[in-house]
Amino acid sequence: MMWKKLASNCAAIAFGVAIAAPAFAADDDWQASVGQALGKSGAAAPGGIYRVGLPRTDLKVTLDGVELKAGFALGSWLAFEKMGDSGMAMGDLVLTMDEVSPVMKKLIEGGIEVTALHNHLLRNQPFTMYMHVLGHGDPVKLAAVLHSALAESKTPLGAAAPSAPAAAPPPIDLDTATLDTALGAKGTNNGGVYQFGIPRAEPIKDGGLRVPPAMGSAVAINFQPTGGGKAAITGDFVLIAKEVNPVAKALREHGIEVTALHNHMLDDEPRLFFMHFWANDDAKKLAEGLKAALVQINIAKS
Repeated sequence: MMWKKLASNCAAIAFGVAIAAPAFAADDDWQASVGQALGKSGAAAPGGIYRVGLPRTDLKVTLDGVELKAGFALGSWLAFEKMGDSGMAMGDLVLTMDEVSPVMKKLIEGGIEVTALHNHLLRNQPFTMYMHVLGHGDPVKLAAVLHSALAESKTPLGAAAPSAPAAAPPPIDLDTATLDTALGAKGTNNGGVYQFGIPRAEPIKDGGLRVPPAMGSAVAINFQPTGGGKAAITGDFVLIAKEVNPVAKALREHGIEVTALHNHMLDDEPRLFFMHFWANDDAKKLAEGLKAALVQINIAKS
């Protein structure tokens, strides 16, 4: 997962009062300072965004007999942007049911808004909830509040330190070229999960300000190999109202379960709906179903 005009924060008009904005770190080190305050370093993303992945590697979650990789459906994330003498943060926190209330309490006390709370999957054990958050102010101060909130969960955090050389991800046991062709995009290997991010064609705004794909406005599709050419799939389609039922129909007709439909933002333009899905079947067959859904959506042409 969002930002507002300075006079009207996205779903948080009073946020600038709740979080006083001290002087920013210098332009060349504000991202490193965010990582230090959060307790986890991230990476620069297009559009001047600093994005931090917070996978719930502490959880062992299964669904229909499949053990879900953290990068497949348990990937908390936070994204930060500096905008002149202000800034913003948004993200999606993966939480167990007993973590929801204490984390929310810390967020609200720190002036960070909760813009959505919901499931993404069905039948997963343990059951997980997904909390979307939004804040405006100094990104470093926002990161400190988010660290305090995440400390109420068991989300793995540690002192931000220079990154060690990244190990090569495990190979994807799927015909990824066929998946790329079907979806009209190039996927990436994230820890053994084949992931797609497909932006919508029209600009997405919240409170009149642009919401780039790195902030959660792109269609997300994940494939986790389950053996023998099969894959589990999940993710979310980013839809306007008239696309919701055609996409749901296309998914259902191809044996893909719709598991949730909800908002992630509160003041988005156009008004968006996020449709989550699940299936575990032949990967090529599922890719055809996802393709049938994508043709119903106004996505950017590559």
